[in-house]
Amino acid sequence: MMKFFLKYLLLSVVFATATFSQTKVGGLVLDKQNKPIPFANIAFKNSSEGVVASEDGVFYLESPKTYKTIIITSVGYSDKEIDLEKPINYNFKIQLKEIETLNEVVIFRGKTSKKNNPALDILRKIWERRRKNGLHLFNQYQMEKYEKIEFDMNTIDSAYMKNKLFKGMEFIFNHVDTSKVTGKTYLPIFINEALTDVYGDNKLKKIKEKTKANKTSGFNGNQQILAFVNDLYTDFDIYDNHLTFFDKSFTSPLSTTGIDVYNYVLRDSAYIDDKKCYNIVFYPRRKNELTFKGDFWVSDTTFAIKKINMAATRSANINWVKDIYIEQEFEVMNDSIFLMTKDYMMTDFALSKKEKSKGVYGKRTSLYRDHKFNIEKPEKFYKEEVNYLDKEVYNKSDDYWEKNRFENLTKDEKGVYKMLDTLQTVKKFQQLYSLVEVLDSGYLHFGNLDYGPIYSVIGQNSVEGLRLRTGVRTYTGPNDPWRLQAYVAYGFKDDKFKYGVTGKWMVEPKKRVIISAGNRRDIEQIGASLTTTNDIVGRNYASSGLLTFGSNNKLTNVNLSNVQIEMEPIKNLTFSTGVSYRTLLSASPEFSLDYYTDLSQTKIQSQVRQSEVNFQVEYTPKRIPIAFGVERYNTDSPFTTLLVTYSQGFKNLFSSDFNYKKLQLYYKQPIIIGPLGRTNITVEMGKTFGYIPLGLMSVVPGNQSLFDISNTFSNLKYYEFVTDQYVTFKWDHDFQGRFFARIPFMRKLNWRENIGIKSVYGTVSDDNRTINASGLAYNAPDKVYWEYSAGVGNIFKFFRVDFSWRGNYLNVPDANKFATKISFGFYF
Repeated sequence: MMKFFLKYLLLSVVFATATFSQTKVGGLVLDKQNKPIPFANIAFKNSSEGVVASEDGVFYLESPKTYKTIIITSVGYSDKEIDLEKPINYNFKIQLKEIETLNEVVIFRGKTSKKNNPALDILRKIWERRRKNGLHLFNQYQMEKYEKIEFDMNTIDSAYMKNKLFKGMEFIFNHVDTSKVTGKTYLPIFINEALTDVYGDNKLKKIKEKTKANKTSGFNGNQQILAFVNDLYTDFDIYDNHLTFFDKSFTSPLSTTGIDVYNYVLRDSAYIDDKKCYNIVFYPRRKNELTFKGDFWVSDTTFAIKKINMAATRSANINWVKDIYIEQEFEVMNDSIFLMTKDYMMTDFALSKKEKSKGVYGKRTSLYRDHKFNIEKPEKFYKEEVNYLDKEVYNKSDDYWEKNRFENLTKDEKGVYKMLDTLQTVKKFQQLYSLVEVLDSGYLHFGNLDYGPIYSVIGQNSVEGLRLRTGVRTYTGPNDPWRLQAYVAYGFKDDKFKYGVTGKWMVEPKKRVIISAGNRRDIEQIGASLTTTNDIVGRNYASSGLLTFGSNNKLTNVNLSNVQIEMEPIKNLTFSTGVSYRTLLSASPEFSLDYYTDLSQTKIQSQVRQSEVNFQVEYTPKRIPIAFGVERYNTDSPFTTLLVTYSQGFKNLFSSDFNYKKLQLYYKQPIIIGPLGRTNITVEMGKTFGYIPLGLMSVVPGNQSLFDISNTFSNLKYYEFVTDQYVTFKWDHDFQGRFFARIPFMRKLNWRENIGIKSVYGTVSDDNRTINASGLAYNAPDKVYWEYSAGVGNIFKFFRVDFSWRGNYLNVPDANKFATKISFGFYF
């Protein structure tokens, strides 16, 4: 999903009239030595509107009301009031005078005391009355939700507007506005609105959302953007100890462990909606940790949160994100019920965290109303349907939206819709957008055809030498109900052409019934994965990697034909069945797939011919797919994967050579462990019943490349271990910089620590050893093989290096006892 973010971030980098509110204030809070005071509190006098400065002392505060005075407070400093001579006041430099104590809060090196602090007394009462959202107090609930999503290019200045790049597109700058959160100028480039009915049953633990209307403008293929934003802005409960954003676990300011992570200051009390509330300011005790700064208002009787504003600290170890701002408002109905009425989140995506760097705002506003409770619906109502494209949802009239929006669009927002639609007709913009599309998808787009992928054009191996490949696919959009795809490749050493061609057709969209068929004739490293696949156009790196080590001559000529039908009757539960026929023949004179045709060892054959019928069930709960077409991508949200495959080989069917049964299981479970980071656990199991030759055996996948490949063993060579039954266990953990952040000289590097263990157990039956005539000795890991690794990630934000050590089988000839692997990626 990262690639969709980079797509729009790149557009903002390669790419007036501002509407002002009544009062705007911005500037810097300093001490007597003109050093920034981090996390000072700035508020309009006699109001509940305020903000917490950044760790660099920078602040911006805006209100639609008119105020004449601001108050600046900070732990360890005297309060200061400043009169505002005009409605708009930028570039304030405010000096505070240092003191030793502040009321009952004892100051020690700028940190609040954990004792005799009235803010902590209130926080403990919040914990005592801690409860789930008021919705969970009812058996059933339903409500309406209005959601507005917007992407904006930000930090628009006069030099930016005069750039030659925008020649012919100058009209877009008539829609520049100013952010109420940061005070920076921005230009909307995408807006989406959605109206949804939300239903929930707490007894069944089921939630269903039914979209009634969806309106969008801006980039085409908006389902990709919406899925990306929904992946970023997952729902969360501020009362939870940890809040997950961008696959990172932030400590909540309301966490029971918050005392060890945050400083708390009781700043004020006031009446909000006729309810007396306390105002508590919070900010982090240490830099580089995943924390927030901000404040919240809490009821003085129910100790339920009325309003909370918080922003992630810029020093937090998270990439491509300069700022995160969250605002939530609640309606406290009585002592036991409080309901969220507004949820706003803004993220500033940027290549740099410097103050003046340009980037993209991603904003989501959710409003809720018309709550109803204890209206029971049958269980079948909540069974999730597979998403499909309902065109009526996307074609509501302007009159419909005028009547059904929760809040009216501003004049500027209405103008942006027209501007974005006009922008897409500008040829220069279309050219820029096409360039970014190529970088994102890897395909060159011409009419209804795509050529590529450009990232797999060049490869090499010991049989083909230098290998060139080009391909083509049909493509009119991400919701295409059918797709044809083909490729052709040529090896300069073996002087042979290879090809693959496949087609898919979604015959029924609601249950995603898809029929596919294809044929491939190519050279492959068939021992690159334990869990088998009949993918026609896919290719593993072991087959044609540019950077490899050791001998890579155990390659196979594969002729594979496959017909398959799949369906998804329940969202994220897929059933498929298919028939395949393949022939396998060694592609190298130095490698043999020879076998005896039966256990009597009377005849040797070199080519494997095999027909096979397979059944597969895949379950991926919490997976978020993108678009509705025959081919979909997934967001980066961590989700469980469970795959069970049964295959049956038939002897004599289409001249096939073997009867056998094969059962395989694949299970992957990502786990986010609060502030300790993210763990991934992967288990694979498989067993073949009946005797089979080397070409059909389960080869433990080695890795002779320079790069880290997740489903392989870093210290094994190709075909080093061969099995017909196996169990693997793989565990890797990313601490996400938790320990490096505590080391002063490493803190600014934002590196992240990674550790892992991989192991495999397997055997080979006597019958399979008997028919082996390949000359390759079957070595099985009948004493568990294992290896372990440690690595450093997030080097320069996209580079990772892992060091792997072989745990046993150290006396095997030419054993690879130590390996270094690298990987690249754009990670948050």
